[in-house]
Amino acid sequence: MSPASVTRFLTGITTTGTPHLGNYVGAIRPAVQASRRPGTENFYFLADYHALIKCDEPARIQQSTREIAACWLAAGLDPEKVFFYRQSDITEIPELTWLLTCVTGKGLLNRAHAYKASVDKNVAAGTDPDADVTAGLFMYPVLMAADILMFKAHKIPVGRDQVQHIEMARDIAQSFNHLYGEHFVLPEAALDESVAMLPGLDGRKMSKSYDNIIPLFAPPARIRKQIAGIVTDSRAPGEPKEVAGSALFQIFQAFAGEAETQQLHKAYAEGISWADAKQWLFERIDREIAPMRERHDALINDPAQLEMILRAGAEKARTIATPFTAQLRHAVGLRNLAAQPGPARKEKAAKSALPSFKQYREADGRHYFKLVDAGGRLLAQSCGFASPQEAGRAVAQLKQGDVQAAKASLELADGVSQAELSAALAALAAA
Repeated sequence: MSPASVTRFLTGITTTGTPHLGNYVGAIRPAVQASRRPGTENFYFLADYHALIKCDEPARIQQSTREIAACWLAAGLDPEKVFFYRQSDITEIPELTWLLTCVTGKGLLNRAHAYKASVDKNVAAGTDPDADVTAGLFMYPVLMAADILMFKAHKIPVGRDQVQHIEMARDIAQSFNHLYGEHFVLPEAALDESVAMLPGLDGRKMSKSYDNIIPLFAPPARIRKQIAGIVTDSRAPGEPKEVAGSALFQIFQAFAGEAETQQLHKAYAEGISWADAKQWLFERIDREIAPMRERHDALINDPAQLEMILRAGAEKARTIATPFTAQLRHAVGLRNLAAQPGPARKEKAAKSALPSFKQYREADGRHYFKLVDAGGRLLAQSCGFASPQEAGRAVAQLKQGDVQAAKASLELADGVSQAELSAALAALAAA
C-alpha cells in the first residue's frame, strides 16, 4: 500500500489525571478499535507538554503519564502496529512550535476559546483581563498544531469543543505553506457523534471536576462500592422504574450489547431493586475490565517496561519527525552556510503580501469564512451559511471586489476601517 493511500489519524491524551470509565468508553475503547482499521496509520501520544499548562505538580504528571500509558496498553493498543509515544520525547515538536509561532497572527490566538474564557472570567471578576493567563495557555493552539502537522495527520478525532483547534491548525498550516511552499497537510476534525458520553455517580457527565468518577482499573471492591453510590430515585423493589434519565442504566448500556440492555430494560419495568440493578452493572463492567487488569497492574509495577515501550515509540515516530524537520529548517532558511542559496521567489513573495480568505465550520453546524491580511490579522468575519457551497459563492464574489457583497456578508473586526476592507478586496481583485 502506497503512503498516499493511507489515512493518518492522530490522538493526544493529556497527562494530568487517572483514566476513568468515562475515558474508557468515550476515548480509549473506540480509539483502540479504530487503530485496527485497514488503510490507516494511527498516532497516539501522551501530551505531557500540554499537561504543564494545566498542572504544576511534577509528581502528578509523572504518575499520570505512567497510569495513562498502562491503561492504553492494557486496553489493547499494540505499540508494534501504531505510533505510541510521549510528546516530550519528540524534540522536534518544540522546534516546529517555534517555526509555526513565527507565522501565526496574534489575532488568531486571541480568538481561542480557552484564552477567551479566561479573559471573560477575569473581566467578570473585575481584574486584569490577562491575570493568571500564562503564555503557555495563550500558545496552546500552536503547540497542538505542531503535534498534528509534524506527522501530516489527515484526521483528528475530537469532540465539538475541540473543533476550533483543528481549524486553527489548518489556518497556521496554510500561513506556512503560503510563505514557504506546500509542506503541511491540512488536517480535518473527525467527529464521532455515536461515542458515548458516560454519566457519573451523580448523573452529571463523568468528570474529575465533579468528583463523580469510577477509576478504570480500581480494585473490584472499590468499583463495587462506588457503583453502590450511584444516585437513584426512591422507588422501592417491585415498583416499575424508568430507564430515561437513569445514570445506572446509561452506564450499563455503554458496556452491554443489545440483548443484555433489553434484559435490564425489562427488569426495570418489572421492578428490579436498585441493589440488584447495581449488582448487574458491577458484574457487567467487571466482565470487560477484569481481563485487562492483570496487564495493567503488571505495567504499573514495571515502570522500566513502560519507559522502554514509550522510548521505542518515540524512536519510531522520529523516523518521520527528524527528516521532516530538516526539510522545514531548509525551507525557512536555517541552512548550511556552505550550501548554495536557492533562487529568490519574487512571485511567491508578492503573493504572500495578499490578504486571504479562510473557510471553516463552527460547532453550530454553519459555515463561515474570515478575511485576514498577509500577517494573519483579522480584517472581517462572515455571517453563517447553511452550506460550504453558499460560503464559497460569497467568497468568489468578494474576490472580484464586490463591495455590496462585502457589506451584506462581512462584519468588520475591531479596529478595522471600511477603507482597509475595501483596499484588501481591491488588492485581491487586482491579483
